[in-house]
Amino acid sequence: MGWGRAYFAVQAVAGAAWWVAVFTIPLVRELTLGSLDARLVAAADIPLFVVASALAATLPIRAARPAAIVATAWTALVAIAMALFATVTTEAGWGVLIMAAATGCSALALALLLWGRIPTRWIVAGPFAFRPARATATTRMLGALISAQIAVFWGLFLVVGPLVIRALERRWRLALELSASAALAITVVGAIVFVLAAALGLWSSASMAIVGRGTPLPSAMANHLVVAGPYRLVRNPMAVAGIVQGAAVGLVLGSWLVVAYAVVGSVIWNYAVRPHEEADLERRFGDEFRAYRDRVRCWVPRIPARTVSTT
Repeated sequence: MGWGRAYFAVQAVAGAAWWVAVFTIPLVRELTLGSLDARLVAAADIPLFVVASALAATLPIRAARPAAIVATAWTALVAIAMALFATVTTEAGWGVLIMAAATGCSALALALLLWGRIPTRWIVAGPFAFRPARATATTRMLGALISAQIAVFWGLFLVVGPLVIRALERRWRLALELSASAALAITVVGAIVFVLAAALGLWSSASMAIVGRGTPLPSAMANHLVVAGPYRLVRNPMAVAGIVQGAAVGLVLGSWLVVAYAVVGSVIWNYAVRPHEEADLERRFGDEFRAYRDRVRCWVPRIPARTVSTT
């Protein structure tokens, strides 16, 4: 709960500072509010965002929770309204990003105040709960499941999502202006990185199916602990491949927001999904997984220490 209160305290101070800047610095007002009447927005936002956040940080916990709910709900409403306004008018794009970030952080802080934790278990519940693949599944069946996963992942997260983000980035006038030569160089680098990351992902999927008799899907996980292929280098090569692919798509599109989208995805996966996945692996494979976890890093391959000859 302490971290939740601390966040709302920071949000209250930051919100107050932002409103001071809005009324004293024309550029801040233009970038974050566009042509909106700052006085009308402030009349609602200061009590429902700034004051409510301050109350969530300072009142006794029972009174702080309603204040936190008000602040979070208002922040989400403003983020949606700002997104619609910016999409229609091409104004206040930075205001959208600020409020979207505040909405996500407020929601996390609210969870800490309500439950004392962030309920990440919800992410791996229901159809996303971890289950081993059927022991009778054939290699062809596993290959079909992996192909379906790749098609959905690439279609949604590497095509549709980035294209929507790129379109909004341009509409909200947040795109970086690059020279033709710089844009071409970044595109070429992105394409090369994407191909390399895709090869890593396909290699990882093949290792999961052949050695583990399963798939990267949570509903059809490996029946055997996979420590071969790319899994000798890092514990989660599929996640590494997916995140790098997302960033590479951002480079190809020339979109810093798509790169940020990939980075945010990596943070969510690392702190919300990975702990549950590794807890499941430890439960099923015990000492074998613990030894593997101690030997192989999650993200960065371990470089063997060089031995110096003293002949």
